[in-house]
Amino acid sequence: MEVFQRIVGIILPVFIIIALGYAYARLRGDGVRSDMTAVNRVSMDVLCPLLVFTALAAKDFDVAHNLMLILAGALIALGSGLLAWPVARLLGYDVRTFVPPMIYNNCGNMGLPLAVLAFGASGLSSAVALFMACNLVYFSVGIKIIEAGRGGRRIAFLKFLASPMMLAMLIGMAFAVLHIAIPMPMFQAMKMLGDACIPIMLFALGVRMLDVSFKSWHIGLVGAIVCPVASLAVAWLLDGVLPLTAAQRAQMYLFAALPPAVFCFMVAEQYKQEPDKVASIVLLGNLMALVFVPAGLWMGLRQG
Repeated sequence: MEVFQRIVGIILPVFIIIALGYAYARLRGDGVRSDMTAVNRVSMDVLCPLLVFTALAAKDFDVAHNLMLILAGALIALGSGLLAWPVARLLGYDVRTFVPPMIYNNCGNMGLPLAVLAFGASGLSSAVALFMACNLVYFSVGIKIIEAGRGGRRIAFLKFLASPMMLAMLIGMAFAVLHIAIPMPMFQAMKMLGDACIPIMLFALGVRMLDVSFKSWHIGLVGAIVCPVASLAVAWLLDGVLPLTAAQRAQMYLFAALPPAVFCFMVAEQYKQEPDKVASIVLLGNLMALVFVPAGLWMGLRQG
């Protein structure tokens, strides 16, 4: 019961912010959508990259210690997308809409605080490793899936590496590997900006919920179930293969149980890839986290 109350304490604020965004949009009318376009662009180009960079460049992130966990996170993200692909085909969903949210789970604004609550401050480093692995897969494979079939246009790999999120991850990894210290006032300023993207993304999701139609709830429910189930299945397979410590194993299962990330909606909005359906997947997925996150914690902790 205590673990459940902790999880509710993390998830409830998520839905409160989404509800505020929805209420604000209802109050202000259609003009809010155009207002949020600029806000979303700032989030994608500045705030979210700073969140990734500060998580990796923090003093308590140890690359060598977390290599196996990084591999596990990448394989779970890839495996979840691979398992979701035939589901999308079978049910007639656009793969570009359904599969990327299965790859990128809520390992940032939900996963990081949950890891601290479940495993203490020492669990943050492992959670950051999984966060980095998931980002790497999503901003390579996931984005390529979204871009597929768009008028034959292909973004060059070097241009992809120059995207704000990838640059933030690469530079953050360099700072972590080389142990480059950032002056504390500068680090705190960047961290404050990065942390700001979390409520902004949730608020933007609430605004987008105005456009969610009842026909989108079907894909939302399917995505909410497929994402954690597929990820937990891959994690269970990896459990018998990778040499993880008991603490890392528990972190892996918690990571696998997380729902699709709010950031997936931001990307769908940017690419105009059925953002209303992605919003349904994200919203229902975070609601279903009340079921799957405790299951993931149980699977991980019983292994130890």
